Amino acid sequence: MAPGSDPLLRAGLVLLLAAQVFPLASGCNRGNYEMMIQELCFAKFKFTMEELDQGLWCSWPDTNEIYEGLTNCTYQVALRMGCFWPNQVVDSFFMNIHQFYFHDCALTGRLLHDPPISILGPFIAVPVLITLLMTTVVVWRSKRTGGVL
Repeated sequence: MAPGSDPLLRAGLVLLLAAQVFPLASGCNRGNYEMMIQELCFAKFKFTMEELDQGLWCSWPDTNEIYEGLTNCTYQVALRMGCFWPNQVVDSFFMNIHQFYFHDCALTGRLLHDPPISILGPFIAVPVLITLLMTTVVVWRSKRTGGVL
């Protein structure tokens, strides 16, 4: 058995027991639900995010699967514990996740970077060339005095 799997195994057993002891008719126990998503879902999410380079936290292709796993985990725990999903606990949970892991990310979810030189080059070169051409034309026309009335 893997060294880090013992707490997860214990939390899974607690979840199974809680599902048997607290049937769906009893409603959602907010405290137990919060504890279970912390122990089961957040523990795995935190471990996976720590394995990922912090510079890639804002890269949606790199974090999409991890984030979907976290979302699915909170849903599955809610389903087994008879809780509605999404709920206030989940909203607060994800707000905390975003404040810690994704607070520096752009709103679009993409990393901000300069465009490639093949795109940026023409946007710089064309205005510079037009400015030089117009300056040359003005100087040339100002030196030609003949024929101007």
